[in-house]
Amino acid sequence: MRPVPVLVKPVLACVTDAVAPFHAGGKEQRTAELSARLADRFEVHVHTMRWWGDEPTRRDGDVTYHGLCRPHPLYVGGRRSIRQALAFALGCLRLLTARFDVLEADHMPYLHLPVLALVARLRRRPFVVTWHEVWSRDYWRSYLGPAGTLAWAVERMTMRLPQLIVAASAETAVRLAEVVDTPVVVAPNGVDLAAVEAALGRRVEVPAVDVVTVGRLLPHKRVDLLLEALARIDRPVTARVIGRGPQASFLTTRAAALGLDVTVHHDVDDPAELYRLVAAARVFVLPSAREGFGIVALEGLACGLPVITTAAPDNLARHLVADAPGGFVCADDVGSLARAIADVLDGTTAVVGKADRDAWLARHGWQHTADRLTAALAPLLGSPTVASSPAHREVGTPA
Repeated sequence: MRPVPVLVKPVLACVTDAVAPFHAGGKEQRTAELSARLADRFEVHVHTMRWWGDEPTRRDGDVTYHGLCRPHPLYVGGRRSIRQALAFALGCLRLLTARFDVLEADHMPYLHLPVLALVARLRRRPFVVTWHEVWSRDYWRSYLGPAGTLAWAVERMTMRLPQLIVAASAETAVRLAEVVDTPVVVAPNGVDLAAVEAALGRRVEVPAVDVVTVGRLLPHKRVDLLLEALARIDRPVTARVIGRGPQASFLTTRAAALGLDVTVHHDVDDPAELYRLVAAARVFVLPSAREGFGIVALEGLACGLPVITTAAPDNLARHLVADAPGGFVCADDVGSLARAIADVLDGTTAVVGKADRDAWLARHGWQHTADRLTAALAPLLGSPTVASSPAHREVGTPA
């Protein structure tokens, strides 16, 4: 009798310097959400900094986490740490002995990408990079000073390393196509609608506020712009700021100086708690100068709030918000932001029906993104069936 072949899933190695729930952020959340959903079609291994302690690996459901190096702070003085980028790049050499059929990496912090490209080449495996945002030379220079020109060149060079780029938004895909001819597919960020519904379905008393914003407390998130806008509204407005970062004390001091009623939450690690805090507001504001997508805006919409953002050129969340029922994009200045917030709070803007909002949100679930990513990886694995059902191959069959 012919032996029954042993079937195994293709092994997907996801490389990122930070991932939820160990570290908060949009790209961190994307990796966690997609890893869990891809695990029915791949054997998923996430290679990151060792956020969870001294153990070299950690198992969470169907996903295995591997520590490439000890954790280093991602930011120093509000900017990305070069020391961290170098340490993580060196740690990526551990992938030389890891087991994988396809190597996928987050594009930040860039310096690890040449190392991973070398690993993939030596291992003869496909190399894929997920790109969240593309910076101009001017933006790099404003971020790093004269060294920004070198960083801009490094970014452009690393775009040419993978066989495939996965863009987190259609707008990022357009910017990538203007620079390189590397194939680009779009697998946008999403929201866990079931988790939002479950969180809001629990009766938990949460103090109501007028305005809420969520994000890392960094200069480019411009929470200070939001505070200035609130100070210009001609009546008292309560606000809630949710996030951690180096600007925390500055923002608290600034809010007090402006005489604002603002509560800052630094310790919100539970997504359900986050959703309830957001839903207890009347309007969500994303004042950021730079966003590759803006997952928090999507979460604000899922919590039933109107969402306001600005037309800042590098704020790609404006495209998402402009397309959404209950989304408002204002000019990129403090006066326009103040007027937009006041108009929503005063009820002078159009009310969006729940049915229209729910229909729009249904197109932005994480499972939809996981399906698109799976379809993009299938040709690289030589497994066209991966795209439509849980993918398996016989042991010994070339990946």
